[in-house]
Amino acid sequence: MADRVTVDSLAAAVMAGLTEYANLATDELKKAVRKAENEVKKDIQANAPKDTGAYQKSWAVKNTKETANSLAVTVYSRNRYQLTHLLEFGHAKRGGGRVAAQQHIAPAEESAIEKLEKEIQKTLEG
Repeated sequence: MADRVTVDSLAAAVMAGLTEYANLATDELKKAVRKAENEVKKDIQANAPKDTGAYQKSWAVKNTKETANSLAVTVYSRNRYQLTHLLEFGHAKRGGGRVAAQQHIAPAEESAIEKLEKEIQKTLEG
C-alpha cells in the first residue's frame, strides 16, 4: 500500500522520489561509461597499426573528472602520443609523398558513442 502524503508535504515527497531515481540512474550511467571506456581502449588496441607493438600497448584510460552526478574519462596513449595524429590522419614524408592514414581512433570513438547511447537508453527505460 502506498504511503499517504498531505498536500503540504507533497513537494518534499516528490523531490525525495526524484532524488532517489537520479542517484540510481547516475550509478547505472557511470557503469555504462566505464564499460564503454574499456571497449574503446580494446578496440583501438585491436585496430592500431602494429610495428613493434609498443604503440598498441601504450593505450590507457583515466578518470578525468568524477563528481556525484558525472563522470568524464579519457582514453589516451601513455608514451606514444606523438604518433596518434600522424597515424590517424597520415603525414608527409621527408623526401616527398605521403604516408597513408590508418584510422583506428575515430572508428572506435564512433562505435563507443553508439553503444553508450543504446546502453543509456536501455538503462533509463528499464
